[in-house]
Amino acid sequence: MTRISIILFFLLVVSLLNVSVAQEVKRLSLEDVIKLADDQSPDAILAKHRFRASYWQYRTFKAEYLPSLTLSGNLPDYSRIYEKEYDYSSGQEYYVEKNTNNLSTTMSLSQNIGLTGGSLFIQSDFRRFDVLGEDGSTQYISTPVSIGFSQPLFRFNELKWQKQIEPMKYEEAKKGYLDEVETVHLRAVMRFFQLALAQINEEISEMNYSNADTLYRIAKGRYNLGTIAENELLQMELTFLNAGTARNSAEINLRNMELRLRSFLGFNENIRIELVIPDKIPDFEIEMDEALRLATENNPEILSLDRQLLEARRDVAQAKADKGLNANMNVSYGLKGQDVTIPGAYNGLDDQQRISIGFSVPIADWGLGRGRYRMAQSSEEVVKSQVHQSIVDFEQSVFLDVAQFNLQDDQVRTAAKSDTVAMKMYEVTKQRFLIGNVDVLDLNNADTKKDENRRGYIQALQNYWTYYYNLRRLTLFDFENRISLETDFDKLVD
Repeated sequence: MTRISIILFFLLVVSLLNVSVAQEVKRLSLEDVIKLADDQSPDAILAKHRFRASYWQYRTFKAEYLPSLTLSGNLPDYSRIYEKEYDYSSGQEYYVEKNTNNLSTTMSLSQNIGLTGGSLFIQSDFRRFDVLGEDGSTQYISTPVSIGFSQPLFRFNELKWQKQIEPMKYEEAKKGYLDEVETVHLRAVMRFFQLALAQINEEISEMNYSNADTLYRIAKGRYNLGTIAENELLQMELTFLNAGTARNSAEINLRNMELRLRSFLGFNENIRIELVIPDKIPDFEIEMDEALRLATENNPEILSLDRQLLEARRDVAQAKADKGLNANMNVSYGLKGQDVTIPGAYNGLDDQQRISIGFSVPIADWGLGRGRYRMAQSSEEVVKSQVHQSIVDFEQSVFLDVAQFNLQDDQVRTAAKSDTVAMKMYEVTKQRFLIGNVDVLDLNNADTKKDENRRGYIQALQNYWTYYYNLRRLTLFDFENRISLETDFDKLVD
């Protein structure tokens, strides 16, 4: 009895575990799948992280135009070295040990100037210098304030070009994120209809198997009565066997497509998905001129092409500046004091000024600078040509997609009607076969058309929604609701 009780308890536990891990069935429409893809698909999450990287790159650029406050120092800077000294009275050289410690702190405030490419700074520093040993001494050196300006002359102004290019990059990143979201929608449409077609194929295979089983049984009865030939019986048997094989293949394919959609949506294995096939489509058409205008204004590819042209002009300007005179001017003014005490170092301050202009002029570079300049000019012309061709190809793509989309509503209605007609034709042919008015070939032909038109309807729906979401991606515009596609970018970087 004890052994039986243990076995019963074990079976009960296993039963409870099976119930606890039972799969949850979710019935999802196309809108549900797209919404879930937005919220939790790995692709959507990756798109958010890519945008965040672009956002912080833009923030880094903006920070370069803000004042920068820096505290630096050496605590301590100790050295014990031997230095060579010269005794003029004896004319001899000898080495002297020097044991020193240097403590320093500097506070500096700097600001880049994008218009000129220069930089302005204000700084204050304090230094203590100790000579260690028997004859040691301590000295304090202070610079309460020092103002300086550094300005490149006749040189390439990187800050000026960054101020034009970086905002374009950030705007491209924002449009690019919306583009990636629509790409996620396109993948959701593809995964949805892959599973929808597998679901339809499984239903077709089940119905065909049931019909083939029934018809094969009837055919055997007729053969026994002598009303049909053996070859017709064999054809019905072959149809029945093929229907069984097709049913098994359809079941495997259904599970495979379900697994792909489940993975795409971020579901675990405890979720089963059943799709609700859309039975209607929106009734509207897209104007060609409007689509081209919206695509030109919103598509990140167009922004990228404009940026490439600007970067090519930048490279030409840099190559031109590098082949000529390069100079840099540094100007500074400050107050400085020194004493053996800290208060004394801040009394009796002396002013100090510094002006320097450094320059470099290529005398003989054997055409290196001129060659780089010509290469940059050639590259600019190549970019211009590529951009022009890309714009033409892009507009052609938009034109074709709009034309194709505007045909899809008729295609869906025709496919739906054909599906209904093919199903009725099969039922009529089946009934006529049962009373002996048509042969097996006519029945098989009607069955094939029924299946083809059912699949054709699903394919027509997929084409409609694929073209629609591709146009949303190209234009970043919701034509159904007549609104631009937007998002709260601040929330993406929280």
